[in-house]
Amino acid sequence: MSRDRGPRRPRRLDQCALIAASATALSLTASGCVVVHGEREVLPATTRAEAAKALQEFTSAYNAADEAYDASLDAEHTTGALAAIDSARLKAGRANNPGGNASHTPLELTDAKFTIPKKAGWPRWFVADAKGNKGGDSRWVLVFTRDGLEETWQAAYLTLVPPGKMPEIKTDRDGWAEAVPANTTGLAVPPAGLSKGYTTYLKDGGKAFADGAHTSSWRQSREKRSIRPGLVTQFIDEPLTDGDYAPLALRTEDGGALVFFTTRHFEKRTAAQGTSVPAPNKDVLALTDGEIKQSLTMEFVSNQIALDPADGSGGGQVSVLGRVQGLTSAKGE
Repeated sequence: MSRDRGPRRPRRLDQCALIAASATALSLTASGCVVVHGEREVLPATTRAEAAKALQEFTSAYNAADEAYDASLDAEHTTGALAAIDSARLKAGRANNPGGNASHTPLELTDAKFTIPKKAGWPRWFVADAKGNKGGDSRWVLVFTRDGLEETWQAAYLTLVPPGKMPEIKTDRDGWAEAVPANTTGLAVPPAGLSKGYTTYLKDGGKAFADGAHTSSWRQSREKRSIRPGLVTQFIDEPLTDGDYAPLALRTEDGGALVFFTTRHFEKRTAAQGTSVPAPNKDVLALTDGEIKQSLTMEFVSNQIALDPADGSGGGQVSVLGRVQGLTSAKGE
């Protein structure tokens, strides 16, 4: 059910269009335009005005889809982990409420702050951090990406972060942030290795991740649920790192990185012989293939935002600041 577009292809950019999308202007020829290679030029991903427009367009599409329980209404504005989670949620909602979402409350995002990195190549991306009218006091943190100037900005990551937990992002004198390549060394864990490192930690524990709600507490909760009278629950965790699930990272003021990454999780519930798995709720049933007899296997996609410290600082432990997980499919046997 998740959508993976695979590797992105670099594009050749026309400078006239690029000026409209970037605050950085390159020298022009007598004709008024030059052709540059987008895969080599280090440029801001977008302007702040365009970033604000992308957030507004996403919010409008998200609300329309939520009200109608129709995934087609925001499909052009989501990708990656958020698309996998959101489309499954809307599918279940439509199955159980064909007439739409009677309890729909429009999402409102205010006090938006935009962090726009300078980088070469595609995808270009930026981060929007806003106050929402849902999720309590937590900030809504979204990452928008696109593969070319002609494409729509799409939200790939959505996490909720408690107030005061967002680190200071390093910016240059013009206010542009620094994108950290996935294979960067000098961090506790390279961004490219965070997805695998996290899934390994969830299985085996260890010292790579700091204690918290999305690390030690989650492991303890799963351990308690693994064995209950008449029911065994197994957990399998897998990294997701390719295409639109690739990690994205920003340099922080202290030399570390703020990293967005994705994981996939399976939860299998197996009933003892002679008994059956407790009936799941109607939203799970709407996403379930097969008949639930002896077991139920649920698949989830989860996206995380983490503070990855500079190697050798602060004990070197990664802190997971926020996590949003959603059921994407299930199978009964």
